[in-house]
Amino acid sequence: MDDAHPTVFHLARSIEWDAAQQTGTYSGSVEDRADGFLHFSTSEQIVESAARHRAGEADLVLLEVTTEALGEALRWEESRGGALFPHLYGDLSVSVVVRATPLPLDESDKHVFPSLG
Repeated sequence: MDDAHPTVFHLARSIEWDAAQQTGTYSGSVEDRADGFLHFSTSEQIVESAARHRAGEADLVLLEVTTEALGEALRWEESRGGALFPHLYGDLSVSVVVRATPLPLDESDKHVFPSLG
């Protein structure tokens, strides 16, 4: 993706992503719903986000979405260390997901990410 339409990433549990594909809408995890928004990260933030919030968790799917597709429901808000993180206020339409990639664990239980370039 080019700079005009950057991508953001979300860590979905496989069971929740599978259900979303049946309905066409992804409402996020229990944690997302409790916070009132879907947590997204940039390519520079996602690896640390996975280590902090989904450490050792198997059966994750990395969702990639362009910021353009999320429109005004996407807000950049201060979080960890003052960094701005993308938060989606609303459900995610399955149709706008550019790529959904399984996120396996390596032998030390760290997530193995695809190229995020």
